[in-house]
Amino acid sequence: MSKVVKFGGSSLADATQFQKVYDIIQSDKERRFVVPSAPGKRFKEDTKVTDLLYKAYNATNKSEFHATFEEIKARYQDIIDGLKLDISLDNEFQIIQDNFEKKLGEDYAASRGEYLNGMLLAHYLGFEFIDAKDVIFIDEHGNYDIEMTDPILSEKLANVEYAVIPGFYGSLNDGTQTIKAFSRGGSDVTGSIVAKNGKVDLYENWTDVSGFLIADPRIIKNPAVIQTITYKELRELSYMGASVLHENSVFPVRKEGIPINIKNTNSPTDPGTLIVESTCHKPAHVITGIAGKKGFATVMIEKDMMNSEIGFGRRVLQVFEDHQLSFEHIPSGIDTMTVIVNTDEFIDKEQDILAGIHRAVQPDSIVLESDLALIAVVGRGMKASRGTAARIFNALAQKNINIKMIDQGSSELNIIIGVRNCYFNQAVKAIYNEFID
Repeated sequence: MSKVVKFGGSSLADATQFQKVYDIIQSDKERRFVVPSAPGKRFKEDTKVTDLLYKAYNATNKSEFHATFEEIKARYQDIIDGLKLDISLDNEFQIIQDNFEKKLGEDYAASRGEYLNGMLLAHYLGFEFIDAKDVIFIDEHGNYDIEMTDPILSEKLANVEYAVIPGFYGSLNDGTQTIKAFSRGGSDVTGSIVAKNGKVDLYENWTDVSGFLIADPRIIKNPAVIQTITYKELRELSYMGASVLHENSVFPVRKEGIPINIKNTNSPTDPGTLIVESTCHKPAHVITGIAGKKGFATVMIEKDMMNSEIGFGRRVLQVFEDHQLSFEHIPSGIDTMTVIVNTDEFIDKEQDILAGIHRAVQPDSIVLESDLALIAVVGRGMKASRGTAARIFNALAQKNINIKMIDQGSSELNIIIGVRNCYFNQAVKAIYNEFID
C-alpha cells in the first residue's frame, strides 16, 4: 500500500507540530507523498501565515510591510531553530520581497506559505521537494486542469520514491508559469490530485480533529465521530457548511476509488473517519451527519394555473441567471413557486430581480422573506428506515420550532428543512438528540 498524507495548517504551525508530523510519516514507509499547508494558528489569538502574507502584500506603507514581513520570517525561523535544521530561507525571502514589490498578484503572495513550509518539511524529512507550479495547472477560475496536470504529475511521481509537494497552488494553464491558487482550503484539493496521479491506495488527510463529526462542535458538546461516510454524504454535508474537508477535494480521488482517511495529528492512533465511494458497513445511526447554514431568503411567486404554463419555471430562473445569482432550492406547489437564495447575494439585486420576474411571468403576487436557516440531515441509513422525517418533525415540534420549508431528494440520502435563523442552534440540538443521544 502507498499513501498520500496531507497536513493542515494547525498540524504544521510550529516546531512541536513539525516533530509530530515527522514521527507520523517516519512511522509508516508507505507514506510516500506529503502535501503541506502553510503554518496555521499556534494558539487562539494567533494569525495564520497565509493571512500575514495577504497583509504584507496589501500593506499601504513600507513600515507596515516590513513589520508584517519580519513577523512572517520569524515564524519560519522559529521552526528552523526549534528543529535545529541546517537550512536558511534568507534567499527565498529576498526573492519573495522582490516579487511583492513587482506586484505579482495575491495568489503568488498567499502561495508562499505552502511553498516555504514545503521546503522546510522536505529538508527535515530528507524527501525530494517538487514545486507545485511545475506539476499542477489551474485555469483562470481556480479549477484543476486535468488534461495539462495529469500527464506531467503522473510521470514526475512515478520517478520519485518520496516527495513533498506544497498544497493550495499551481500555475496558470496558459504556459506563463504564473502562480495560481485554488480557493482557501485548496491544500485538500492538491492532496487529492497527488493521490490520483500517484496511484496510491489511501489519501490520509491530517488535521486537528479525530475525524468527521456528526454535528458542529460549536453547537453540540463533544459530538460523536462518523466512522465511515460515503463521498455523496460528505458532499451533502460539506455543501451545507461542514468544513473538515474542502468540498472539491473528493472529485479526483472519487473517480479512482481511492478512500480518504481523516486523521488527528495530535492523536495519531485514533482511527478517524474513512470516506469511501460505497460501503456495506451499516452506519452506527440512522443519520450520518447534520449540517446547516444561516442567512437565506425566499422569493415566493404566486400565480393561478402556473402549472399549466409551459416554461414558467424556466423563465423565472432565467431572471436569476441574468443577474448572476444561483439558487439553493425550489420548493413548489400547484400555484406557487419558491426560490431560495443567499440573502447577502440577493439583497443588492432584489428590486431588479423582482422587476424581472414581473416582466417574465406576470405573477399575481411575490412575497419575500429573509431570516431563514437551512439544515441538512444526511444519511445512507435513512433509505432503509421508516419514519425518519416524522422523527425530525416531532423533535422540532417538541421544542416549539416551526418548519418553514422541507425538501427531500429522490435519492433519499438527505432531508433539508428551513427554520428561522434564531432557531438554528436549537433545531440542530433537537435533531441530534433525537437520533444520536
